[in-house]
Amino acid sequence: MTLADRCRKIELLVLDVDGVLSEGNIIHASDGAELKNFFVRDGSGIALWRACGKPVALLSGRSSETTVLRARELRLEQVIQGSHEKLPRFRQLLASMGFRPEQACFVGDDVPDAPIFNNCGLAVAVADACPELLRQAHYVTRTPGGRGAVREVIELLLRCQSLWEETLARVYGRSGQ
Repeated sequence: MTLADRCRKIELLVLDVDGVLSEGNIIHASDGAELKNFFVRDGSGIALWRACGKPVALLSGRSSETTVLRARELRLEQVIQGSHEKLPRFRQLLASMGFRPEQACFVGDDVPDAPIFNNCGLAVAVADACPELLRQAHYVTRTPGGRGAVREVIELLLRCQSLWEETLARVYGRSGQ
């Protein structure tokens, strides 16, 4: 199956958080607050994906209030945190949302994401992912995690589904060329 064939089947985007939606740096302030850095264009890409009526879910091994805040800001309803064994939670997510594995794209960066890579329609590793994931991926982004990799994946998917130009025109009133 070609990359384009895989992309055309995707209806659900599932993202790891640390190292994918953020750069992976976790800063603890002296008052105990946790800080993460999120890239605005990843958020814009998520808005475009959602404008097509397609859902996004976050699946993280860590639990963080910062992730909850970012998800709320992006209007994401499916947020699974503290899930060290991600594959069972991924399968539960698919079942609860009514999707088959081949309809899901998972974007990851580290070894805990590997089991999902063998159980989804499109396995994406960010450019700075660990070597094990880079070898397993159907697609490796040019962009590192937390610096536009999610936006890159969304553009790839929407272009393969012939929705990119139409979505840009509808959302922003112009074409992307």
